[in-house]
Amino acid sequence: MKGRRCPVLGAGIAAATLMIGTVPSHAQDGTAQGAAPPRDAVVEAQSPRQVRVARPEQRLTDHDRSPDFGPEKPAPSSPAFRNQPDEGRMLGFDFARDPLNAKKPMQTFDEIMRADIAAKPKVMQTQRALLESRYDLAPRFHPEARMTRGKPVPVGPTARLARGVSWESLGAMAPEEIRTRGLFPYPSLPHPKQVAGGQVFPQMQIDMFPRLERFDVEFDLPDAFLPEFPPAIFLQNRPELGDVSRGEVVSINNFHRLFKDLLTPVQLDGLRLLLTPAPQEEFNATDDRKSPQPVLGVACLDCHVNGHTTGQFHLSPDIRPQERRFRLDTVSLRGLFNQQIHGSKRSLRSVEDFTEFEFRTAYFNGDAIRAMKKGITIFDRIQVSHMAQMQNMLDFPPAPKLDATGRLDPAKATEQELRGEQIFYGKGRCGSCHMPPAFLDHQMHDLHVERFLDEPPDGPIKTFTLRGIKESPPYLHDGRLLTLEDTVEFFNLVLRLKLEPPEKEDLVAFMRQL
Repeated sequence: MKGRRCPVLGAGIAAATLMIGTVPSHAQDGTAQGAAPPRDAVVEAQSPRQVRVARPEQRLTDHDRSPDFGPEKPAPSSPAFRNQPDEGRMLGFDFARDPLNAKKPMQTFDEIMRADIAAKPKVMQTQRALLESRYDLAPRFHPEARMTRGKPVPVGPTARLARGVSWESLGAMAPEEIRTRGLFPYPSLPHPKQVAGGQVFPQMQIDMFPRLERFDVEFDLPDAFLPEFPPAIFLQNRPELGDVSRGEVVSINNFHRLFKDLLTPVQLDGLRLLLTPAPQEEFNATDDRKSPQPVLGVACLDCHVNGHTTGQFHLSPDIRPQERRFRLDTVSLRGLFNQQIHGSKRSLRSVEDFTEFEFRTAYFNGDAIRAMKKGITIFDRIQVSHMAQMQNMLDFPPAPKLDATGRLDPAKATEQELRGEQIFYGKGRCGSCHMPPAFLDHQMHDLHVERFLDEPPDGPIKTFTLRGIKESPPYLHDGRLLTLEDTVEFFNLVLRLKLEPPEKEDLVAFMRQL
């Protein structure tokens, strides 16, 4: 989107220095306050150092440079193959050899990468034009509302309406009219490159961790509409501490220093595993990758940064063929201990099952065959339980205006917020799915959005929690709703609520207190 070239292509990942935030003076790794941050341990582990060629055995010979190692060079094991189909050679695609979606057999990784790099500006230009046709991407911010660490909360609605159409006139139309006239302002948000799909990280995260950059596609939404980076961390076993991130992105470099006095050994081990990269569809050591250099993969907390999210997206693993899969926004792990189903479509009933399934099936692609090629990861159930123990420690941010049952305290809330609460449980019908104290119902619902636009139905998708919702933009499963105001307009249309403008404002004011 920004016309950036891939910074690691020339020098390689081995030369990339990754910043992990300013190291506090009490750090026990010997780094003084203000000194250059240490390198990323993940990159150090996977990058061999260049050494001086001094010994005879280090020098490349003519044999080393020979083309005889190519797949077309071997002599057949029998001359009788000359009389067999294709002379005994496999002329088509070979799963083990050929990269995924190669255009021809024996197409090399370098050929694919060069083609992807050449196509990238057009891919992102097309996505940018699409977004600008749908949204006003110039951010506006609430004058007072802030996320935990101070990032301003964006306000909307950002959706562009057709000329001559207002939110009020749109809300008065029948679904059939909206569909026929093509007026629905919130169609599905597509992945910028559907044929490749996969995990895409925001630039602010890539600036800190260049190993997460892809050569074929970039993140598409402005940072203003994303959560904080780094996000705050809240532990339900130490609520008195508030944010325990201390302004750092938790990584394999610093997790022990930050949490050795806050977590049990089991939880610490789970955190270590959550920070350890494993092979993933686009980030792995094979030619089936979109990283310039072979890499170990990505870690759980590369997406769920600090147990939260910074809006990374990928494709739903639950649908085929490829063109029917939809974009999925990374959800927060906050309050996971209070959630009974996992996965937007699969309704997995434990975080342990979710973790096992993801690692066995190419990490968000639901394909065990491709996972075996890239490096299938099978964790022992004990390790999976340790990871779950850690994830279940992550709490929601404080909500000082809510009482112990999840309702507003009249002594602390404003009149507008109290009116918004009444709408939430009344005319807005939000409380029928988002019930306190976790503001979800542990069920899956089908909104039948296809009534309003010419798109295939999404089907049932799980209810997501609204606790701490102001810190988790964008919204809906694919991130098509950039602000809470957009979310209210979406549901006002889809649920046929006919909310008045002041009622919408009141409802948003209430949700900012959750």
